Amino acid sequence: MTNPPSLEAEALRLVASRYPHALGATLGGSAAQGRATPSSDLDVAVLLPDSDTSRREVIRHEGRPAEMFLHTVADLPEFFAWDRARRRGTVLFLYDQGVTLMDPHGHVSRARAQARAVLASGPPPLTPAEWERGRYLLTCFMDDLIDTQPADRYEQLSLADSTLREAAHLLTAHHSAWTGIGRWLPRRLLSADPERGKALLDGHQVVAERGDPAPLAAAVGQLLDLLGGPLREGYTQYWGE
Repeated sequence: MTNPPSLEAEALRLVASRYPHALGATLGGSAAQGRATPSSDLDVAVLLPDSDTSRREVIRHEGRPAEMFLHTVADLPEFFAWDRARRRGTVLFLYDQGVTLMDPHGHVSRARAQARAVLASGPPPLTPAEWERGRYLLTCFMDDLIDTQPADRYEQLSLADSTLREAAHLLTAHHSAWTGIGRWLPRRLLSADPERGKALLDGHQVVAERGDPAPLAAAVGQLLDLLGGPLREGYTQYWGE
């Protein structure tokens, strides 16, 4: 599946009209991957001269919302490091997998090479304290989910969401893989571990559709066994961790 050329042309018109001093631009997200729908927004990374200011803007152009990731050339390496530290790599993937809209001076090509090098290094590993906290939180969410009464659907659904998010955080970290939020959570989860990731997602779906937490709890139990087992009594969190 490919995008209609109009999306790239629309994004280029946006950059040209709103950021005429841009040094380069890339179209990413669903539009770059051929998954855009009529209501999809545009994710656009724009490189600016160092005299400008790095920022993030959400605007509307020609009736379509657009999320603009604006960085000066000097700021971009520092932002890439920050993007890696949070383990999602949002803008790193935008440059790595995006479609170049304009690159008159080669800045986008160099940024793409930098992004790919950072992505190849993977996200930073979790610290021992982060692993313990993650195991403890996931154990708590699983226990509470199992104990929730079927009539308490609001609580059950909230706990299922929290369980899935924490499980995805730990499973992707176990594989030294990138994580995500929103629609990118299942995509990153399945990419990191197709079998265990699908078990978690299927279990979450069963809670939502049938109110049965058993499959999700079973998938979480298998994940916790992989990471050293559930963590309850004996867990200690020190101030500042």
